[in-house]
Amino acid sequence: MNIEVLHSEESKIVDQLVDGVREFNFSHMGNETSKPLTVIMRDSNNTIVAGISGRTIYHKFLINVVWVSDEYRGQRLGYQLMKLAEQEAKQQGCKAAQVDTLAFQAPNFYQKCGFEVIGTTPGFDGCPEQYFLFKRYE
Repeated sequence: MNIEVLHSEESKIVDQLVDGVREFNFSHMGNETSKPLTVIMRDSNNTIVAGISGRTIYHKFLINVVWVSDEYRGQRLGYQLMKLAEQEAKQQGCKAAQVDTLAFQAPNFYQKCGFEVIGTTPGFDGCPEQYFLFKRYE
């Protein structure tokens, strides 16, 4: 048996690992397909200025990233995009959403969107505190 350490993401390997997890999950929870869900906003030049991206699986919207360009922050674009993404997630059968964020990023934003902090990891030198948030739709 050989062990390798890789310092680059190789999609074939990642896909194989994800497939293994899916197979395990299916044996416990039944067949479910994870679907990507992304909502973006473009400016008049067709440049992406904000967006939310994640996946839906087992009735949850797993949010991977939320971003708003510096020049558009404070205009409630993140809130508008979150509302649209959550509407779409609900249409896909999601009953909840989850996300994590660092202390300097957006814990207050998510709380204003109705998410509840369900856990944290402490910060330490060079790494800020991390928040885990959850929102039930029903």
